[in-house]
Amino acid sequence: MRDRHPDTPIKGRVTERRVKLTASGRMINPRSLFHRYPGNPILSPSDWSYPANAVFNPGATEIKGETLLLVRVEDMRGFSHLTVARSSDGRGDWRVAPQPTLLPDEKIQEEPYGLEDPRIVYLSEEGRYAITYVSFSKGGPLISLAMTEEFQTFHRMGALLPPEDKDACLFPRRFGGRYALIHRPIIRGEAHIWMCFSPDLKHWGDHRVVIPRRPRWWDCHKVGLGTQPIETKDGWLIIYHGIRVAASGSLYRVGFALLDLDEPWKLMYRSEEWVLSPSAPYEQVGDVPGVVFPTGALVDKNSNELRIYYGAADTVVALATANLTDVLTLCKACPV
Repeated sequence: MRDRHPDTPIKGRVTERRVKLTASGRMINPRSLFHRYPGNPILSPSDWSYPANAVFNPGATEIKGETLLLVRVEDMRGFSHLTVARSSDGRGDWRVAPQPTLLPDEKIQEEPYGLEDPRIVYLSEEGRYAITYVSFSKGGPLISLAMTEEFQTFHRMGALLPPEDKDACLFPRRFGGRYALIHRPIIRGEAHIWMCFSPDLKHWGDHRVVIPRRPRWWDCHKVGLGTQPIETKDGWLIIYHGIRVAASGSLYRVGFALLDLDEPWKLMYRSEEWVLSPSAPYEQVGDVPGVVFPTGALVDKNSNELRIYYGAADTVVALATANLTDVLTLCKACPV
């Protein structure tokens, strides 16, 4: 996408991009695309039966007819682990596991400082759920992988790539016989969204940038994967966070992109504007004010509702919903 000065008008495109008509004639405004759940935050440290400083950035999936969140829990030392919470409707009446579900293993070199920010996909070939998460090692954050069938026992596959790397998730199916991983390494101080491939989940190559940060835009300093990739008829929906560093600190906001279904390294569409930004009190007040950080999403096939679960101010878990067709319509108005 061609770069431009932030004060340069987008001639002939502003109205179309800011408010896009659906086939029915209804207008879509990026600022009102997502609706915050009235019961937010849906999970807070007080919901835990053991001491927790913060609960945030959950992976999300469905299992046995329920919504399962694998929540990052920060203890009073500042180290994180992962704990399961379940709900029949994905909104309320959460049942939080009384003990941590996945703790750092002191015998594993990459895990001494905790486990963070899981993303979950179901690998139908494997018949198991794949959880990519950040292991905080002495050398910095890196991507690790664990497999599970029921979220009670886990098979750790180890570190996939060296530090510094975060914001990773596998795609739920292979491409040309290879697994695909989307992730966010720091290369020469730059933070773009990358993709790489593997025949066996151990050896990774064919690295390439897929979604770059955009100088002077709202996502100018860093971009990183948000939720797991979502397969749609129009392509792989990638919900991502973008960071712009302001005088008051880093602003975390949310946008989306569409990747080609069969060749996911091809970026087809990318939202020009953010669609979710920190404005609610629970997004502005917390350990890290001004953060909305989505890490899990689910689609209701009957209602076409997209639910995204996100960390707010690095302190609590919140929920926002949108109509998936509206999301895709708005995204397809922004070709790269």
